[in-house]
Amino acid sequence: MTSFLLKIIGTIAMLSDHIGDSILARFSFLNLIGRIAFPIFAFQAVQGYLHTKNLKAHLLKLFLFACIAQIPFMLFLSTFTTSIFVLNIFFTFLLGMFALFLYDKTKYKIVGFLLVILVSIVGEFLPVDYGAFGILLLFCFYFFRNKKIPMTICTILLCFAKYVPNFLMTPSLFSHYLFCAIFTCCSLLFILAYNQKEGPKAKYFFYIFYPLHLFLLFLFHLVLYS
Repeated sequence: MTSFLLKIIGTIAMLSDHIGDSILARFSFLNLIGRIAFPIFAFQAVQGYLHTKNLKAHLLKLFLFACIAQIPFMLFLSTFTTSIFVLNIFFTFLLGMFALFLYDKTKYKIVGFLLVILVSIVGEFLPVDYGAFGILLLFCFYFFRNKKIPMTICTILLCFAKYVPNFLMTPSLFSHYLFCAIFTCCSLLFILAYNQKEGPKAKYFFYIFYPLHLFLLFLFHLVLYS
């Protein structure tokens, strides 16, 4: 499975999730499908970090699109929640890549790992979308990039760690938090099929699609519920 195909799958899942949020305005099966999106994009963000020829330019581009996407993201959040002061997913990836950079540049890797934890805590309190979980997942994909079994175990543990606290508040075999954890883990079915090939080039499509679809969903919500 090429990088391009992974991104297409992630994009479809993300769109499904966001339609569930903004149009249905309640938890639905669309949101469960959407759980596979973030790990796929996090994995691709790590691939971008590994293969970029100019990290500074890559991070600058990511920061630019993070700023562009912030207003559409907040407008989108306003369609289903009052908690709109969250930084969008590009900021999550930006912070995650900064954590990877710190880890790489630190001589003693235990110190580097502690710095990753510190950046994750910062991400939780800023807050960026997906918080500490998002940054730690990027690190998991980076640290175990050549070891599929440990990467799979680490990803599963992180996914359940994210949703278990909420699940324990209302424990049930039919808890949507339990299903969220399971469906998030399902992203591994696609990630583990990655063949290290790029596939068709779509340089800025995914960067542009993110803020554009958020804004269009906001407008559609206004028309539908006005």
